[in-house]
Amino acid sequence: MTRGDKVVPVDKPERILIIRPSALGDVCRSVPIAAAIKKHRPNSEIHWLVNAPYAQVIEAHPAVSRIIPFDRKALGAQMKRLNFRPILRFLRSLRQEKYEIVIDAQGLARSGFFAFSTGARTRIGHADARELGWLGLNRRVPPEPDQHTVDRMMALLKPLGISEPTPDMRLYSRPTDAEWVNADAELKKPYLAIAPTSIWPGKRWPIERFVELAQRLTGDGHRLVVLGAPGEEAYCTPLLELASLGLPIIDRVGSTTTGQMLAIIERAQAVVANDSAAVHMAVGFDRPFVGLLGATHPLIFGPYRRSRDIIQHARPGEWQSFKHTEVASELMTRITVDEVHSRVQSILASGGAGSSQIPVS
Repeated sequence: MTRGDKVVPVDKPERILIIRPSALGDVCRSVPIAAAIKKHRPNSEIHWLVNAPYAQVIEAHPAVSRIIPFDRKALGAQMKRLNFRPILRFLRSLRQEKYEIVIDAQGLARSGFFAFSTGARTRIGHADARELGWLGLNRRVPPEPDQHTVDRMMALLKPLGISEPTPDMRLYSRPTDAEWVNADAELKKPYLAIAPTSIWPGKRWPIERFVELAQRLTGDGHRLVVLGAPGEEAYCTPLLELASLGLPIIDRVGSTTTGQMLAIIERAQAVVANDSAAVHMAVGFDRPFVGLLGATHPLIFGPYRRSRDIIQHARPGEWQSFKHTEVASELMTRITVDEVHSRVQSILASGGAGSSQIPVS
């Protein structure tokens, strides 16, 4: 038996740290860890170490007591200059928190090192953590084959005696972001959210097809809000240029914070997006969506328990790394504008219901 099978006794309220710095979509779908801990151990104090730009995603979550922002870029720049004082101060601050339990949900060398640096008596993570990240752990949970990413993370709670058959995927927008959306005159009327980008070229549905889809949807009388990160403006230009033709296209590419993007998706009638953070945000708010997937294995990395809401034409033998751009991009081109348009029409005709799988308090 592995040490991951041991159950940690509850003799007093714990200070617990969740380490899941990135990526944005993975942070969104890691919230069930915090929700389950708080449900089963209501007196626990849960902190979350996260990349600073993504902190707004979990800042309003009721299970999380405190955010520990990790400024990866700034600390990395200092280390390149051989200035190690900032990272040493950061590590010292982690140790000073005197965490009793640390859960490394990232599974990399850096996160394993952070876990070890806390000095926590219980440091839980995956036995197969990459880059030898498991060396920083003393409760190593063995992997199960073909397990969805969410279920894999939830398995990290087994050493705490926590089993949650229905993970709580709910996300919560910050009041300030909700107020921002309410104050935006262009967002007062109903809209569809369109997220045409991805950091990985192999995950992108061709932009010209998003353009054709937008023309059809606006022709149907719908207003579209286009979302994207800073630096993605040029890629979205063909889609955004439709606004100059008088079409109801609202440009929010690179102009919103992560929290504002969250609030926009929360209020959308429906979301159309590649395999990106926008899809996982839609899951967290139980919004209807059409997810466009190519090489992504849907039952391992796809939107959790929402496989029916994706369009994908890759056969099982073709699921592979989306980093193989040429092959992955070809899989994305198999998705037609006709079927995406038809799926959106069907969603809206049915009243735009979500999955109804998110637990209601």
